[in-house]
Amino acid sequence: MPTIEQRGDTYRITVSAGYDLQGRQIRKKMTWKPAPGMTKKQIEKELNRQAVMFEEKVATGVYLDGNVKFADFAERWMKEYAETQIRATTLSRYESMLPRINAAFGHLRLDKIQPAHLLAFYQNLAESGIREDTKYNAGERLQALMKSEKITLQALSDKSGISLGTVRSAAHGQNVMKKTADGICAALGVPVKDLFQPVDPEKTLSGTTIHRYHELISSIFNTAVKWQVIFSNPCDRVQPPKKNKPEPKYLDEVQARELLTLLEGEPPQFRIMITVLMFTGLRRAELLGLKWEDVDTDTGLISVKRNLLYLPHKGTFESETKTTMSQRTIKVSPAVCDLFREQKALQAARRLQLGDQWQATGYIFTAWNGAALNPTTLSCAFDTFRQKHGLTGITIHGLRHTNATLQIANGVPLTTVAHRLGHVNATTTTKIYAHAIQSADAAAAQVIDDLLSPAATRR
Repeated sequence: MPTIEQRGDTYRITVSAGYDLQGRQIRKKMTWKPAPGMTKKQIEKELNRQAVMFEEKVATGVYLDGNVKFADFAERWMKEYAETQIRATTLSRYESMLPRINAAFGHLRLDKIQPAHLLAFYQNLAESGIREDTKYNAGERLQALMKSEKITLQALSDKSGISLGTVRSAAHGQNVMKKTADGICAALGVPVKDLFQPVDPEKTLSGTTIHRYHELISSIFNTAVKWQVIFSNPCDRVQPPKKNKPEPKYLDEVQARELLTLLEGEPPQFRIMITVLMFTGLRRAELLGLKWEDVDTDTGLISVKRNLLYLPHKGTFESETKTTMSQRTIKVSPAVCDLFREQKALQAARRLQLGDQWQATGYIFTAWNGAALNPTTLSCAFDTFRQKHGLTGITIHGLRHTNATLQIANGVPLTTVAHRLGHVNATTTTKIYAHAIQSADAAAAQVIDDLLSPAATRR
């Protein structure tokens, strides 16, 4: 039977959870605070209800008390909440972030973590040298050492267990991850510092990345509050780190036309994919998730129903769209419909050529054998294309920004732009493309000035 004790403006509820091996009674406690304005009778009724609920949670093992360490609760949060409620890509990011969080205060009890612990953690994240994705470069040193030791690229690849392409990149002076540098140096028997140098070692984590850590920690603490493990979320008493707000990179009308001209000499499927991205504003994952059943070239309608994503431990897989609003149907031009018809013919010829080797996945854009196309493959191909033609300041996602900016500049209503991009509402579009809206607004003001100014009326 629960016991209730009033402590100031709160009540402590205590229930028995049986006995330990030494025969000592195990007691579990929770604190409940009435909402402001509750009458004495309402408090008594709700207090009894809270006591019954608490006793039931303790009896069924659902209740955890604040003595649990952050790392242990975070593990339970991942299994019982995140794995069923959060998208796979976000879950993967959280899994990569938790080790750093646990190293900072995972050993502390949930009810002992204070805002000061969080602030110290955020300050540490903002320091130089904290990044785990720092690239390393050997310059000409690796190639010179291999020549003197008479070691071939293939031999070094076999000995280090690193792919031949990655070893070749390192030997040609391209940046590689630290894991690659460590593996190559271990195979050669030389210290990493003698062969590789970190690239931009003073580069810090962005404000947006640090804010993501705050969001993850706050989400875990919010669940702990809902599960009545702790009374309040310490993140609520901390000013969250500021996000970076970089301007989206995009091409203007002239640059966009130049890119389309350069694409004419590229492999057909790559040319078609990049052109469709430019003309539709689709996300990369949305484009690769398109199936032939989603496209009607007679009406010019495309239905966006799914994403195609990639995770190292999972491979390429289908996922729901980013938001419910991302599931949409948009109209495309006859020129885009012609591109889809061209792709269909190309795919049909390829299917006949491969015969039984062809995988009938139904995707419009595929790997050589019809299998789902790894999104990273498309991004890498675009990076190679950019480097070949000296195109700077644009990424594959920048094609989406280009599409949106050109729409806004040419007077397309924001609500229409938002729908075509799959944004939740026009407010999201306004925040992302404030620069383009301001430019369009200035152009509109100039149009009115040209029409109505005294000089114009005299012409």
